[in-house]
Amino acid sequence: MKLLLSDHQLHLRFAPLTLTRPLAELRCGLFTNTERWQLLLPNAQIGFETESYLSGKFPANDGIWINAQCIANAELASMITNLKVGEAIYHQDILIAKNGEENTSIQSDFVDLLVLENRWDLYLKNDAILRHDFKLATKNSVSKELSRTNLLIGPAQDLFIEEGACIEGATLNTTHGPIYIGKNVEIMEGSMLRGPLAVMDGAVVKMGAKIYGATTIGPECRIGGEVSNSIFQSYSNKGHDGFMGNALIGEWCNLGADTNCSNLKNNYGKVSTYSYEQQRQVATNETFMGLTMGDHSKSAINVQFNTASVVGVSSNIFCSQFPDKFIASFQWHADEQTEIYRLDKAIEAATAMMARRKQEFSQHDIEIFKFLAKN
Repeated sequence: MKLLLSDHQLHLRFAPLTLTRPLAELRCGLFTNTERWQLLLPNAQIGFETESYLSGKFPANDGIWINAQCIANAELASMITNLKVGEAIYHQDILIAKNGEENTSIQSDFVDLLVLENRWDLYLKNDAILRHDFKLATKNSVSKELSRTNLLIGPAQDLFIEEGACIEGATLNTTHGPIYIGKNVEIMEGSMLRGPLAVMDGAVVKMGAKIYGATTIGPECRIGGEVSNSIFQSYSNKGHDGFMGNALIGEWCNLGADTNCSNLKNNYGKVSTYSYEQQRQVATNETFMGLTMGDHSKSAINVQFNTASVVGVSSNIFCSQFPDKFIASFQWHADEQTEIYRLDKAIEAATAMMARRKQEFSQHDIEIFKFLAKN
């Protein structure tokens, strides 16, 4: 079986996170949607319907079309497995999947289908997605035992620890939701973790960190300080003190010591934030919204981000005052002036950072950088 995971023409709605990947490759809960489909349908071949400049790294196929806004679940997987040519599945007014040209529509009666409609849905719906993914990941599996040096508050069945994880001298609270600890994760002493929470394979939670749910720490991230209801995609660092709330952080980002991000206006009003789709600041119905940062962007020490700030891909922020609420890609942003970050220097820095983790900045990645820098 082949599956074609589609951005559904919403690529820019989820930018800057989707400037470097299809919508299906965004992590929330424990997994990306690509990973969910691979778990649910292990023999499926997965392709992507996305922007042309991303298609070299994320190629398409001629499979069953699936809306990547929808969080994959077992019921949906069963329906798609039995989907005949010409049939399409709808949930309310949203097209979920279709097998070829649509001749017959099927109205689903999903009770708990989770659909991402805006960028901020990633953290707003992360609680429900974490609970769904926890069940999917731990079904028919046995957790590693928690060391006696730790304090567990709440139901033991809501804590799952994969092999290779090291947790000593930490407090874990599953009263408000499950906690998933991936393979080879290190939770250092003094850390306080409250579910729902996922700390994915190879990640490190630094000494004395305070992590509130609903939060996802992606593979190989390094996280310290105080974090609440945020998502780190993978390979990103927030290794020091500083607050991060209702935030969405891409891959290969680095947040300098004591970087803080406001997630609430002083007047408790609804926030506005930059929309790549509309190319302007837009009003939202949200009170809490923190920083959104694209891949390979970085902040210096003591940077203070305003509520609902947005930073593009491969930008560097060095400010003693609040930086602008929107910083485009490939910027060198300081108090006095903003300069273009030269493409060759950006590629050199990305290559060096990835090499430290034994990862390659591929030719596909270079072509994506070139497109984004030009456009």
